[in-house]
Amino acid sequence: MIEFIQGKIEELTPTKAVILTAGGVAYDLSISVYTYSAIQGKEDCRLYVYEAIREDAYVLYGFSGKQERELFLMLISVPGIGGASARMILSSFSPSELIGIISSGNDSLLKKVKGIGAKTAQRIIVDLHDKIGVAQPDDMHLDLQTSIQTGQVATEAITALVTLGFPQAASQKVVQAILKEQDGLNVESVIREALKRI
Repeated sequence: MIEFIQGKIEELTPTKAVILTAGGVAYDLSISVYTYSAIQGKEDCRLYVYEAIREDAYVLYGFSGKQERELFLMLISVPGIGGASARMILSSFSPSELIGIISSGNDSLLKKVKGIGAKTAQRIIVDLHDKIGVAQPDDMHLDLQTSIQTGQVATEAITALVTLGFPQAASQKVVQAILKEQDGLNVESVIREALKRI
C-alpha cells in the first residue's frame, strides 16, 4: 500500500495533481479543492494516498494531510458514498467544517452537496457521529493565493466544476455571478460557493 507520494508538482488543477517522484515516476492523483488550495503555488509537495482498486479502474486519491484522508476513509465506509461523492463533500467543506457538521448533526448542509440526498446525509451523520473524534485536526496553515487574476480563477473554477460533473453553461453562469458579486476570491472560495448555488 502507498502511504504517501512526494515529489515535484508537474500538473495541478482543482481536481487533479500529477506528482513526479525522485525515481522518475509520475503519479496522477484525484484531489479535492481543499488539497488543491493547500499545495497551490508550491513546486514540491507530499500527498497522502488512498488507493481505490476496482475491476475496471485503479484510482489514486491524494490528500494534503492525514486528517483529510481519515475523513475520506470514514465517508466511503458509509453505504452509498463512493470516492467521487466523498471527494465532492471534501471539496465543499474543509475538514474542520465537516467535523463540525457531523458532530452537530447538521444534515441540511450535507444535503446541499451534489449527489447527496436527505437519506444519505442522515446516514453520514448517524454512521460517523461517534467516529468523528478520531479525526484530529492537522496543525496546518494554508497559504491561499488570493492575488490570482480573476480570469484565471474563473477558468480554473469552471474547469473544476465541469470535472465534478456540472454542465459547462451552468458552471460559467454561477462562477461569473460569484466573481461579479465579490472581487478577489481565490479558486477554492469560488468553487465552494458555486457548489452551494449550482
